Amino acid sequence: MERLLRNIQRILPDAVLTRTRLTLCPEIELLLLDPGNMHRSFSSEEVRIILSDPPYWALCWASGQAMACHILQNPGLVMGKRVLDFGSGSGVAGIAAGMAGALKVFACDLDDDALDSTRANALLNNVTLHTCKSIEEISDDIDLILAADVLYDRDNHHFLDEFLDIAPEVMVADSRLKTMPVKSYQKIREISLWTVPDLHESDEFNRVNIYLASSSKPLKLPGHLQ
Repeated sequence: MERLLRNIQRILPDAVLTRTRLTLCPEIELLLLDPGNMHRSFSSEEVRIILSDPPYWALCWASGQAMACHILQNPGLVMGKRVLDFGSGSGVAGIAAGMAGALKVFACDLDDDALDSTRANALLNNVTLHTCKSIEEISDDIDLILAADVLYDRDNHHFLDEFLDIAPEVMVADSRLKTMPVKSYQKIREISLWTVPDLHESDEFNRVNIYLASSSKPLKLPGHLQ
């Protein structure tokens, strides 16, 4: 907790983290940004710092909570599998997979602060997650990749094909992707909810689509995907 607080206060000096139970999956509790003292005007320097180093991990984005909810309601999706939570952020999807009976869960994020958050939240929920900054660090075969809210930038869409070169199954949750560019992915569910704490985003960003894809191609070694 103290390390996470130092991380967030490096960006927002008066920020506070609080244990927060999620609305759609109250089984999960996360250390998230307390909105109580954030309802104020930010200085231009604070805005610059936030935009240059946004603390994504200090919020539970709608897509992450939607994926966690879907996993907990459908544990057969992950039970007995080796699961990768790609772009883990707070770790919510990986935590749900661990709770639902996954054999082993890896959480991958390029952000060191996000990995600190993932580890702290896993401990809070009595779940074991193996963290890494790159898929290259994983020697195990992966059965299922989870990717929540990582496709907001079109430059990330190449991951959709690359995921299927690494794992036989991929589940994607996203509120900003309105048209799925890869036919292998089939929409299986839509869930309406909001980011925690609530950012009061447009309604269109509170509707999360969940997609599932299966690969029939021979799998490559995972070293090519950062």
